[in-house]
Amino acid sequence: MSKITKEQYDFAVERVEELLPLVDDNTPANDKNAVELSMMSDIVIAYEKEHYPIEKPTVAELIELSLEEKGMTQKQLANEIGISPSRINDYISGRSEPTLRIARLLCRILNIQPSAMLGI
Repeated sequence: MSKITKEQYDFAVERVEELLPLVDDNTPANDKNAVELSMMSDIVIAYEKEHYPIEKPTVAELIELSLEEKGMTQKQLANEIGISPSRINDYISGRSEPTLRIARLLCRILNIQPSAMLGI
């Protein structure tokens, strides 16, 4: 696909908004609205990937977000892992990174994908 201009992107976003209400799970894949929606979505995705890349979260952000999602405090997490709450705070502030053993425990307790923890 050639480079998508801002104008093409804006047009595609507008068309996606117009087409979404016309297409649902029961719409045949060869329906003209479904085909156009798919094409317009591809344009939007391609443009956004190039112009608005999503940065991978840091270890600190992963821990912080996971704590929030679980409604868990740093102190509770520290107790479960068997380390000091100040150590958890070091990880969240980015002052230090967990060892492999601690990272494994963090992944298990906070349901973090190991690949995310490794930044893959």
